[in-house]
Formats: sequence, C-alpha cells, structure tokens
Amino acid sequence: MEQQVMVELQTTIEDNGEKEYNTTKNLGKLFEKNRRTVLMYEESLDDQSLIKTLITIQPDKVTINRSGVVSMNQKFLEKQLTENIYKHPHGNFNMETYTHSIKHEIDRTTKSGRLTIHYTVKLNGQNERKHDLILTYTKEDVQ
Repeated sequence: MEQQVMVELQTTIEDNGEKEYNTTKNLGKLFEKNRRTVLMYEESLDDQSLIKTLITIQPDKVTINRSGVVSMNQKFLEKQLTENIYKHPHGNFNMETYTHSIKHEIDRTTKSGRLTIHYTVKLNGQNERKHDLILTYTKEDVQ
C-alpha cells in the first residue's frame, strides 16, 4: 500500500572541527511490506536537474540509491564498512562508509517515522568525515 509522505532529510558533516548542515524537504511515497520500509522522492536542484532517491530500510540495513545528475548506491550495515562509487558531474569518487549506528522508529498512530544513522565517509581515500543523517517522514493527508 502506497502512502504520500513529507520527507525531511537533515545531514551534518563534520570535517576537522567544521560542521556543514543541510536540510531538504520533499513530497514522496512510502511503501511498507514484510518489515521493509521504502521511501521514494525526487529532489529538484537549483539548476532544475532532478535527483531521484530510493531509500530502503530493513531491520539490519539501509540502502540509499540516488540517480540523476548525481548517482550512488550507498549501503549502511551497522558496525561494518561498505564501498560504492559516487558519480557526480565533477567526476567519480570511491566512497567508503563505516556505519556506527542505525536507529529506525515508527509511530503507527501518527503514521510517521524517524531514521537516524551515524557514520563516517572517506572519499577517494582522503581523511574520513563524520556524518549524521536524520530522516523523518510524516503521512500527508491527500485532499
């Protein structure tokens, strides 16, 4: 069953004591089946290009698949290192992700959820940077 949701993605990246904050809000779709939550949404960038995002949340892993002007298939497995290629207009980057923790909470009464991931990333073998991702989704009432 598909539900329309408002998806808010907050990321914090810490690099040598400097913090960068980013927040996006997009209307998306939520699917739930067999202990799996899937969120789909599109993000329109300043230059009007689109990035499609598909997030799959399972009890033991999270996958973020982005396609468009930027593409990647990032996997989060708690206490494990994963690798993927981050494709960007400025080039392709090898991305190593170490996931420290994943927490997914669902509130059935408000039909909302919150995903929190703490992880570190190394791009092309450079110094690792700390990342915090907080994804919240709330059911939208369709009029």
